[in-house]
Amino acid sequence: MTHAGLAAARSSTAQLAEIIPQLNDGQWDLPSACVGWRVIDVVAHLAALASEAVHPPPPDSALPKNRERYHDLRVDERRGRSHAEVLDEWRRSTPRQLDLLEAAQDPSGADEPVEVAGLGTYPRHLLANTMAFNVFCHLRNDLLAPDGPLPFTLPEPTDDQVAPAIEFMLAGLPQMQGPELTATVRQPLVLDLTGPGATTVTILPATGPDGLLTVGPGADAATRVHSTALDFIAWATTRKAWRNHCRITGDPADATPFLDRLNII
Repeated sequence: MTHAGLAAARSSTAQLAEIIPQLNDGQWDLPSACVGWRVIDVVAHLAALASEAVHPPPPDSALPKNRERYHDLRVDERRGRSHAEVLDEWRRSTPRQLDLLEAAQDPSGADEPVEVAGLGTYPRHLLANTMAFNVFCHLRNDLLAPDGPLPFTLPEPTDDQVAPAIEFMLAGLPQMQGPELTATVRQPLVLDLTGPGATTVTILPATGPDGLLTVGPGADAATRVHSTALDFIAWATTRKAWRNHCRITGDPADATPFLDRLNII
């Protein structure tokens, strides 16, 4: 089970809750590092995710299939609300979302596959890691300085916060982009992440009927991409350029097409 993912989600959520009362009205309207979203829009996004976890909306074929555009739509729906209304939704829905994620760790249903529209299918227990990733990534990369506009500081990220986020990213990596990412991996490729959240995995070309890449533990390839796990969260989501944060050993031609295409949402 991913009890570590639940703990990480709670930890980063608590840190966000500590920062929220420190903002003034002007800071809420500052542009975040997430292009097109203000600071309040980032919280609106997290509030929307929490509300949908608590009250899943009915299927709607008119909604964007692209997950990023879907998130933009949900944020746009909240742009006419006051700061207080957005924050109230986040405060009401987030604890209930965390309770649901805790219940999802129960062995009786923890391994049940759950489809997340536009992102793939995951065992129910891993949805806690999804929240851990979302809150950590938006808080650390989009809201807080040096990349975001808010001049507040938090303790250095811990392995307990980062590792569950990385686990979700690696689970989503083969699924989120499907064939377009699969086509970039012709030879096995090692991803060597260091620091908090450290792990080493090998990305294997697709061989099965689903046509997806496989991410396996350990190092089993000549070409390696070296990065910190914290930087991976930034560049693998295209917030930063991978070339500024990665070192390749082996044949760059085996790694560059993959790195150029990767975009974890």
